[in-house]
Amino acid sequence: MNKKKFDFIVYALIFILVFVAVIYAGKFYTFGKFIMGVEYKTFDIRQNIILPHKENNNNIIIIAVDDPSYEYITENFGTWPVPRDFWAKIINGLQQANPKFIAFDLLFTKRLGTLENGDLQLIKAVKDNKNVYLSMNFDNYPSLIRKPPVLPENLKINLKNGDIIKKSHLLNFSNCRNAMNELLEVTPNFGFINVTRDDDGIIRYIAPFFYYKNGYYPNLTTLIALKYLNIDPEKIYVKNNKLVLDKSHIIPLNPDGRAVVNWYGKEGTFEHISLWEVDNAINNNDIDFLKNKFENKIIYIGTTVTALADIKSTPVSFMYPGVETHATFLNNILDNNFITHFSFKADLIVSVILCFLIGFCILRFESVTYSVLCSIIIVILYLIFTVFVMDFFNVWLGIVLPMLCATVIFIAAYIAKYLLKSKDYEHTYKLAVTDGLTEMYNHRYFQEQMIMNVENVSRYGGNFSLVLIDIDFFKKFNDKHGHQSGDAVLRQVAQTIKKNIRTSDIACRYGGEEMSIILTNTAKEDAKTVAKKVWSAVRERKFELADGSWANVTISVGVACMPDNGSSPQELIEYADKCLYKAKQEGRDQVVGEID
Repeated sequence: MNKKKFDFIVYALIFILVFVAVIYAGKFYTFGKFIMGVEYKTFDIRQNIILPHKENNNNIIIIAVDDPSYEYITENFGTWPVPRDFWAKIINGLQQANPKFIAFDLLFTKRLGTLENGDLQLIKAVKDNKNVYLSMNFDNYPSLIRKPPVLPENLKINLKNGDIIKKSHLLNFSNCRNAMNELLEVTPNFGFINVTRDDDGIIRYIAPFFYYKNGYYPNLTTLIALKYLNIDPEKIYVKNNKLVLDKSHIIPLNPDGRAVVNWYGKEGTFEHISLWEVDNAINNNDIDFLKNKFENKIIYIGTTVTALADIKSTPVSFMYPGVETHATFLNNILDNNFITHFSFKADLIVSVILCFLIGFCILRFESVTYSVLCSIIIVILYLIFTVFVMDFFNVWLGIVLPMLCATVIFIAAYIAKYLLKSKDYEHTYKLAVTDGLTEMYNHRYFQEQMIMNVENVSRYGGNFSLVLIDIDFFKKFNDKHGHQSGDAVLRQVAQTIKKNIRTSDIACRYGGEEMSIILTNTAKEDAKTVAKKVWSAVRERKFELADGSWANVTISVGVACMPDNGSSPQELIEYADKCLYKAKQEGRDQVVGEID
């Protein structure tokens, strides 16, 4: 297997391991929650970036119970909530401007006791004006606190294939805070205003429908949108996680039945008219003001004052009025402008593509600078791309999972690249310092180690020994048996030497048929013992020749020691060489450690 193919397999295995690890980790609630929590923040950032490119619907107007209006009410009525006949006056007064709809983001739950006459006026105003829409909300209060009411059948919508909502723990409720029964008797125009927050307390999703007591109930805004668009509620249905109102208005739903809201701006994006101004115009019969502000408009009436606790946190503001979230939701429906959130599987596919590109850069460029720069550019381009597709295509592409995978791949690939390079370096270094025939260290390495050992002994004291070995009559052996057999004997002698020394000792091919052993931290007598052990092992071994025959060889050995026989590499080599020469002179096949 060539090096490129081996490297490719290594990187491929890294990619596979990373994605298997991510998929496995995705099964754990804590990991998924962490990923989603950070992803929410990236969504918020992108929403704020693209705000300047959005334009809200000017036909949606908010009558706000703001701070001046709250003071106006308390000055005139003494307390909040105001008497119900006040709202009856507001409804009837607004009708002079011929608005499309008047939607109350306020709850009329019980009669106000002694103010019964005001309740009756409100009931009459709602009954007489079919464009008025009222609110209720669901909850899960125990039945001991509030008996779950039976709601009128005409409030339900026969939503086809709505199991995604029925099965959602966020949208399936066991109790309801319903409106006055008298109001329920005079109008079916009731919607629900429940909102759900994410774990960080921010509203990013709104549910178009809720499930209660075996029935589907519309969000207040969904109901208004159906009326405004003249859509038959009996014809809407859910298909492939999409709520289909008609061909032009389709709401993509998350697996929990909620829709991702596309925000148009910070608080005050939709025109706010103070309630006190409206009341003043009605009291003064200022028809021009009313028509100018509200003719053919969709009006939401709700509180924006902090004291009344209907302030929400959204991706674009931490002080967003609750009533304006409904206006935003309606704007999304009318513009068919919801965000489609890609699934975990889609994020994995994106992660694979991103990691492939980064991996390609790491493999393509040998330069660390180029590969890092290329990877950073890829990441930046992807981040820009996620903003672009959210702005122009209303698609929420994941950032956190792809970035996490890309980071892990980048780190793992560079670790692998470093290890592979280290392995290549070790292999190259080994080739540079190893004799190809005997696989012993070569003469160059021998010289380096001699210098190192001499320096260590000179600095720290102690000793080390050098053993020089020469195969006896090797030239005659080559002439008789051939060079191939000679090479075979050299290899086998080298093997025998390495088997009979310590792993810390250094066996080298000194040149030709000469070999050497550097014995670290070894005194002269111990070195002689090692030399005799090697000499004996060679003498007793049968060596296989190139033609399959066997032969014996012997060696002559010279031993030197520092500091006994010298203080430099040259002096030690010279002494050991003289001992070796003496061994040859005295008949070979012996170990000599002293010169007379």
